[in-house]
Amino acid sequence: MAEAENFIQQIIDQDIAEGKVTAIRTRFPPEPNGYLHIGHAKSLFVNFGTALRYGGKCNLFFDDTNPSKEKTEYVDAIREDIRWMGYEWDREVYASDFFDQIYEYAERLIAEGKAFVCDLSAEEIRCTRGTLTEPGTESPYRNRSPQENLKLFREMKAGAYEDGSRCLRAKIDMTSPNLNLRDPVIYRILRATHHRTGDRWCIYPMYDYAHPICDFLQGVTHSLCTLEFEDHRPLYDWVGYSLGFSPKPRQIEFARLNVTNLVMSKRYLKKLVEDGSVHGWDDPRMPTLAGLRNRGIPPEAIRDFCARAGVAKANSECEICYFEAVVREDLNARAPRAMAVLDPLKLTIVNYEGEEEIDFEINQTAPDAGTRKVRFGKTLYIERGDFSLDPPPKYYRLKPGGVVRLKNAYIVRCEEVVQREDGTVEEVRCSYLPDSRSGADTSGVKAKGVIQWVNAKTCIDAEIVQYDHLLRDADYAGQDFSERLNSDSEHIFRGKAEPYLAEANENEAFQLMRTGYYKKCTREGVLVLSEIVSLKDNFNK
Repeated sequence: MAEAENFIQQIIDQDIAEGKVTAIRTRFPPEPNGYLHIGHAKSLFVNFGTALRYGGKCNLFFDDTNPSKEKTEYVDAIREDIRWMGYEWDREVYASDFFDQIYEYAERLIAEGKAFVCDLSAEEIRCTRGTLTEPGTESPYRNRSPQENLKLFREMKAGAYEDGSRCLRAKIDMTSPNLNLRDPVIYRILRATHHRTGDRWCIYPMYDYAHPICDFLQGVTHSLCTLEFEDHRPLYDWVGYSLGFSPKPRQIEFARLNVTNLVMSKRYLKKLVEDGSVHGWDDPRMPTLAGLRNRGIPPEAIRDFCARAGVAKANSECEICYFEAVVREDLNARAPRAMAVLDPLKLTIVNYEGEEEIDFEINQTAPDAGTRKVRFGKTLYIERGDFSLDPPPKYYRLKPGGVVRLKNAYIVRCEEVVQREDGTVEEVRCSYLPDSRSGADTSGVKAKGVIQWVNAKTCIDAEIVQYDHLLRDADYAGQDFSERLNSDSEHIFRGKAEPYLAEANENEAFQLMRTGYYKKCTREGVLVLSEIVSLKDNFNK
C-alpha cells in the first residue's frame, strides 16, 4: 500500500494493521434540505477518494431526519451533482430506511434506564444545560421509571401529544465538561409530512442519535465528518457502546473547505434564492455544484482544487483567487481559442478590398491542436477599449497615427477617426501593411500591441455575461452575508462574436482572446457567452 498522504489514511492504515477492519466502507451523508455547494466537494473528495484508495465502497447516505426542510427535489439534485463530479456510490441509503430500527433502539435505551421522556420545553432544556464552566441541572423528569418512560414514548409515537410538549433524552451526565453529553435530546415530536414516509411518523430522531445507528446498520467502518462534529464524537461513541455495536464505526473529523467571497451556508443560499438575489440554485454566481456546472467550471478542476487544498485537521480558508487559478490552469490546457468583442467599435481598412481566410491557432498551448480558418475582410469590429484618442504613456493599443496587430492577421495604422456630435468615436479608419501578415511578416514594422477582432460581414450578435463575486471581499468577515452581498455582480454586454462560436456545441468552453474563459450556450435563439473565469490571475501575482 502507498504511503499515507494525510492523517485520515494514517488512522485507517493503523486500523488495518491492528486487524480492526479489513474491507473499508465510507459514506457521503448530505441532508436533502438544499443543493450541494463547493464545500461538499471536499467531503465528496474525502469520502469517495478514501474508499477508492483502499478498494472499498462508499455509500450515498441521505440524512432525512428533519422532514420540515427536506424535498425530493434536493435528493434528485444531489444525485446529479455527485455523478457530474465523477463519483458513483455503492448503495443509496436513507436514514428513513432505518426509522423502525432507530425507534426500537430507543426503546432499548429506555428499558435499560439510559433514556427518559422529558416534559421540559426546548427553552427550559437550554436554560438547564449549564455552561462551559458550570454544570447543568438535571430534569425533574429524569428519574421516571423505565416502565413509565416506555408508556409515554409509545404515546408520543401514537400522536397523543402536541409538538414540542415532550421529547426523549439520553440519560448521560449533566456535569460533563462536554455539553453534548448533558442528557441530549434524541427524539422530538414533529408533525411534518416526510418526503418518503409521508405521515407515518410524528416523532423523529435527532441527527446525533441517528447518525451512529445508521452508520452501523449500513456497515460503515469509518465515518468521515467535518470538524464541527468533533465535539459530538463522544455522543457518537456513547450511542455505539450503549447499544453494543460491534464493530463500532469510527468517526474521524477533518477541516471543511472554506473559500473567501463565497456563501458557504445552505440556509443563506436558500435565502438568496427565495428573495430573488440570484436566478436560482444553479445561478452561475452561486457556489453550488449546480451553479458551478452552469457556469462552466470543469469538475476535474474542482477535484484538483480539493486535492491541492489537502486534508487537514485544522480549519483554514482558501482564497477565491486560488480556486480561480486552478480553474484557469485546467481550461488553458483544453479550451479552444476564439474572438469576440464586448463593446464593438467599427474599424475600416481603407486600402483593403475583398476577403480572405487566415489561419487561427485553436490552442497555442497545445501545438497538436492545429489551426482553423477565420474570414478576414475590409470592415471589422474591435473592442472599444482597444482604441484611445488621448492615450496614456506606454499605451500599446490603437491610437491616432499608431499601429497595432490584429490577432493572427495584419498590422494596421490608424489614419482617421470619425466622431459623433457628442464626441464619442463612431469609426476608426486604418491602412494595413500587406506584407505584415502573421507568420509571413516582412514589413519590418514592430507592433507592440495585439488585439482581437471580428469580421463585420460574418460576425453575429452575442449576449456576453460577466460576473463579479457574489460577496464583497473578506474584509467584511464577521458581518451578516446580506451586508457583504454584491448587488452589482452580473454584467450583460451586447457584443459581436465570430460565427464559429454559434456553430460550437452547447456548453462548450472557450478562451475569448484577451477577455477570459466563457461557456457557449443558446437562449431563445440568441448566442450567449457566459464567463467562467477571467484571464486576470491575482493568485500567482
